[in-house]
Amino acid sequence: MTNDSNLVGEEPEIIYIPDEEGQEEGFEVIMKFEVDGSESKYMMVVPLDSEDEETDEVYAFRYEEENDDLKLYVIEDEAEWQIVEETFNTLVAELDGEE
Repeated sequence: MTNDSNLVGEEPEIIYIPDEEGQEEGFEVIMKFEVDGSESKYMMVVPLDSEDEETDEVYAFRYEEENDDLKLYVIEDEAEWQIVEETFNTLVAELDGEE
């Protein structure tokens, strides 16, 4: 399992995702990881314009990078979502234990 989460002091990675109306919405990438036994890569993001960090909704996407192109895919498969959520929760618990 690889984890590319931001270290303290690093610039956050910001991505822009168009919404239903085509408006670009900014998100901060809080974690990127791969799931063991899978070729897939995932990222967890939170909206930039959120007022309350405690209640931020976290969004998960499967992603692929080709050169400078980032392609995001919505996770629609329930089994895949459960694996991603479990991996994310494990990584967060490990990070909390290090602090």
